[in-house]
Amino acid sequence: MYKIIAMLFVFNVASKDINAQNNIESSMNTNSISLLIPQLNELIDSALVHNGMVNYRKLEIEAKESNLKYKRQYWTTNFGVQADTRYGTFNNFSSISGDNSTVNLASNTQQLNYNVGLYLKIPVFDVINRKSQIKQAKAELEQARSLAKSQEDELRELVIRYYEDLLLKQNLLELRASNLGNARVNMEMVEKEFKNGLIAISEYVRISDMTSRIAAEFSEAKSDFVVTKKLLENLTGVEIR
Repeated sequence: MYKIIAMLFVFNVASKDINAQNNIESSMNTNSISLLIPQLNELIDSALVHNGMVNYRKLEIEAKESNLKYKRQYWTTNFGVQADTRYGTFNNFSSISGDNSTVNLASNTQQLNYNVGLYLKIPVFDVINRKSQIKQAKAELEQARSLAKSQEDELRELVIRYYEDLLLKQNLLELRASNLGNARVNMEMVEKEFKNGLIAISEYVRISDMTSRIAAEFSEAKSDFVVTKKLLENLTGVEIR
């Protein structure tokens, strides 16, 4: 009597495990696992456009280019045109010299006066340091370009790693799904044999435990696959379906 009750209890637990495994498999088959993954070059190009640090490096290069241009043209600030105008009452003095005398004349007139002229300043400090400042600006620009290239290279490497990892995880998940499908079919056969009394409880429990482990491996592979997919999507800005 107790043996029969134990057999029914084990059978009930195992049946629940099988139902759970069936639900897992039906929620993801081979067709849903396979993704339309874009070409690697497309993902790299999208990542270079989408990445904030790469865009920051590009803006830094533009700033350094503007600074170099300013350093080269700075000398022109010492050269220019100066003009001013004045309008008002002006006191004018003049003198007329004759043979034996000189006559001084004074008058008040309202008039507009203006003058225009060129100026050129040559500060010694600017002359001495101009070449050094331009050299420094060039070095800063090259440094910014090198950092930008390094950032792009690192991003390319990261995209390649995620891309290859996603392909690997997809293949592994398809393999786990296939194993789970085979285990499910095998478990159904074992269940029928157990009902007909063709196999012992120990064998039934062993097959059930094996099927549960295969289902757990499938769930773990699915989780790894989803995480890798999300990381690649976040890095490139491309939604992969």
